[in-house]
Parts: sequence; C-alpha cells; structure tokens
Amino acid sequence: QVQLVESGGGLVQAGGSLRLSCAASTRTVGRYNMGWFRQAPGKEREFVAAISWTGGNTRYADSVKDRFTISRVNAGNTVFLQMNSVKAEDTAVYYCAVMGSVVANTGDYWGQGTQVTVSS
Repeated sequence: QVQLVESGGGLVQAGGSLRLSCAASTRTVGRYNMGWFRQAPGKEREFVAAISWTGGNTRYADSVKDRFTISRVNAGNTVFLQMNSVKAEDTAVYYCAVMGSVVANTGDYWGQGTQVTVSS
C-alpha cells in the first residue's frame, strides 16, 4: 500500500504563491498517475490537477488553470503543486492522491491533507 505525505501548506496572502509537496513511501509511485484534490469547509472534495506517471500528460480544473502547475520528480517519489496568484476561494485542505488515470475524478490512495488558507 502506498503512503502519501503532503507538506507546504500554510497561510498566504491573495495574489501570492505557495508550493505543495507530496512524498510517497515507495519508489513504485513513479509508475502511478498522481493528482491533487481539495476540500473547502462545507463543500465536497474536488479535483484540482493530475499528472501521468511519465509526467507528459497533465489535466487541471478550470478554476485553477493557468495559475497552478503540477509536476513530479519520479526519482525522488515526489509530486508538487505550484500555486500562483492564489485567491480566497483556493482556501481548502489539499490532498495528494494516487489516481487510476489522469481523467479519473477520484483517487485510489490518499494523503492526510495539508491546509492552505488564503487571506484577502
């Protein structure tokens, strides 16, 4: 079973940037599609971004397109989410996940989440 640990969350001002990291417990994660999801208070968990195991294919939610960038370093078993021009509505707990495919709408394995709070 894959264990995922997110880090990098915190408090950031609107318009600022933040970089989230997701470290996996096994090197075999390099063969998995990975993604980020988020859940705001009182709302359901929603898809944010996904990246194929090769890194050659990415997908983004419309709400974050052109502001967020997902990337990965397979040798280091790590996936990143670079968040730029953040908005108050980006405030949520962000979860890293192993995904069956880049087009999936949910994950198979989840991290514990990291809180991102954007102040306006």
